[in-house]
Amino acid sequence: MNMKKLIITNSSLSFYPGKVVCVGRNYAAHAKELGNELPEFPIIFLKPSSDIIFSGDKVVHPEYSDELHYEAELVLLIGGKIKNASDEEAENAIAGYAVGLDMTLRDLQNELKDKGHPWTLAKCFDTSAVLSDFRLKSDYKISLKEKISLKVNGLVKQNSLLANMIFKPEQIVKYISERMTLEEGDLIFTGTPAGVGKVVPGDKIEAEIENINKLVTEII
Repeated sequence: MNMKKLIITNSSLSFYPGKVVCVGRNYAAHAKELGNELPEFPIIFLKPSSDIIFSGDKVVHPEYSDELHYEAELVLLIGGKIKNASDEEAENAIAGYAVGLDMTLRDLQNELKDKGHPWTLAKCFDTSAVLSDFRLKSDYKISLKEKISLKVNGLVKQNSLLANMIFKPEQIVKYISERMTLEEGDLIFTGTPAGVGKVVPGDKIEAEIENINKLVTEII
């Protein structure tokens, strides 16, 4: 079996990715820009691990969409199996951090939402989950004062602070663990700030979280 490894920056450790759990509408400004109400609890959807690519790999623009959007996000790496986690257990379950891209087919998402259908296919397609290397929490623990940013062809499109998340990392982990078991290697995309937008083949994307890592990719 050809399983992808998650590489930990400056470490010999590696993990095999399990499920990819994503949080929607976790920044108020992003919810507002899409015309959505602020959530009372984390909005959860999943991506298969087969969607994962890494910094330097290329995002393939699906032919059946005309509106591929970028979404830069803090990604959490789960270091062990947890279920119904306490606050402390949720915090301790976070083994590392990365910057990721949740690539989204916005036109398909809107069409499916308008019909009352699940919008899984707008989020789940090959190359739709881009990851940097991970940084271990034992080496660096986030303060949420870090900047998260994204550039397209060198122009800044997203620029915010992790502190602007509605639901903080440990809250997200705790909430998800109450609904499903989290296991070693599972990933959690924690939502994107405002400034999402369309990209087309040939565009180059750079995303970065201060003190964590950065990634680069190109749309083909």
